[in-house]
Amino acid sequence: MEAADSSLPWAAQCLGAALFAAALCVAALGVVLTLLRRWPWCSCHVCRAYLTGSWARDFTNLGDWYAHLLRDSPTGTVHVHVLGCTVTANPANVEYMLRTNFDNFPKGKAFAAVLGDLLGGGIFNVDGHAWLHQRKMASLELGSVAVRSYAFGIVAQEVESRLVPVLASAADAGAVVDLQDVFRRFAFDTICKISFGLDPGCLDLEMPVSKLADAFDTATRLCAMRGAAASPLLWKAKRLLNVGSERELREAIKLVDELSAAMIRERRKLGVAGSHDLLSRFMASSGDARHDVDDKYLRDIVVSFLLAGRDTVSSALTTLFMLLSKNPAVASAMRAEAAGGDESTAALTYEHLKRLHYTHAVLYENMRLFPPVQFDSKFSAGSDVLPDGTYVAGGTRVTYHPYAMGRMPRIWGADHGAFRPDRWLTGPGGTFVPESLYRYPVFQAGLRVCLGKELAVTEMKAVAVAVVRAFDVEVVGDGGNAACAPKFVSGLTASISGGLPVRIRRVVR
Repeated sequence: MEAADSSLPWAAQCLGAALFAAALCVAALGVVLTLLRRWPWCSCHVCRAYLTGSWARDFTNLGDWYAHLLRDSPTGTVHVHVLGCTVTANPANVEYMLRTNFDNFPKGKAFAAVLGDLLGGGIFNVDGHAWLHQRKMASLELGSVAVRSYAFGIVAQEVESRLVPVLASAADAGAVVDLQDVFRRFAFDTICKISFGLDPGCLDLEMPVSKLADAFDTATRLCAMRGAAASPLLWKAKRLLNVGSERELREAIKLVDELSAAMIRERRKLGVAGSHDLLSRFMASSGDARHDVDDKYLRDIVVSFLLAGRDTVSSALTTLFMLLSKNPAVASAMRAEAAGGDESTAALTYEHLKRLHYTHAVLYENMRLFPPVQFDSKFSAGSDVLPDGTYVAGGTRVTYHPYAMGRMPRIWGADHGAFRPDRWLTGPGGTFVPESLYRYPVFQAGLRVCLGKELAVTEMKAVAVAVVRAFDVEVVGDGGNAACAPKFVSGLTASISGGLPVRIRRVVR
């Protein structure tokens, strides 16, 4: 018996070694298949530049390189064969994908695999009935007057009680602060209160560390790296071996899962009856008072809300104040509009914000140049021909690129690179007039148009007005150079590498 027992560790070691060797073979096979299928036989300049990274010699960001390629293309569409992807900045193609032939351009199984470990079955990662069911529920809740009033009250409170005091403290101390970090904390606190009725307190003056926010940042960054890989076999092999970035991703998602579960337990403990936060309303409408709803389903909703309400808002606010620092006349015009033409401080109310057409135009112009989500991909369920004549094979990725579209002269004219808010003020008396969402798909368009668009714009407006009328914000370092373009890091939403260091000064009235 002892001899048999002593052989067990040796047998386990042999089995482990065999499994490890098999995994290595799979990884090696993935690399070989990738090379055989795509390189060096694909010798076009686009694929070579992508694979070698030579595009970085001339462009700050990958998005700038794509914008260059798409401007040079007669159709506004290019193929990146090494990725098996068609990239377009043609509004007719965008409308075809998001409205005309919507059913042929779902997110697709390949996209779901890239983000599945993080987003699960949440609304941003599913198609068909699951997507339609969640969208109907979200539309019902976000369209509720009670929810909108509740959300705006939270935004106004967070601006007054946390954001403004933090910036005032930095101004009085003469300190340089990372405004990107400040806005991330603000947006995280706000979305947690609106969505879950819970307060993480990330924007307290002590600037506490949030394990959930940090783990979420790590997970979104590494998921974006999956999507940029030349072949999914590469990251799938690393996941199988549990090494490198995939090991880090697994640990980050484990922490997200644990903390999301804690939030759901706390929400149940506090009760959902009479609560206006979105999670409580989802739980109540799904019969969760009887604990009938699967915790995994609720976890996926939690993560989807965080992705929608935190990173996008903080990204847009960060680039907004980067642009205002370089264009002080625009900040002054916003300040004058918010004051109603005099030096009095107008109340920060929903109705007051709706009347601020110039500020609205500034926000839209900022997101034209720096959309929080720089590109979005679908998969062609079947072979198709886009309106510009581009053939796409079934099962291949088709990406529309809002970042590049904001830099297309055929859409925005010769001054497409200029920050000019008045391009939006073409209505009677200089009022704001929106552009077609297919030319400006910052909030997506068609059947997948963003349900939280109005809430997000109102939140950004409230922050912009409160900060501009109280402070001057000056970007320091290279980021303050008018000719210096921001460098973005890989992620599901745009994030400036190194943050946005600024110096805050109180406005002298």
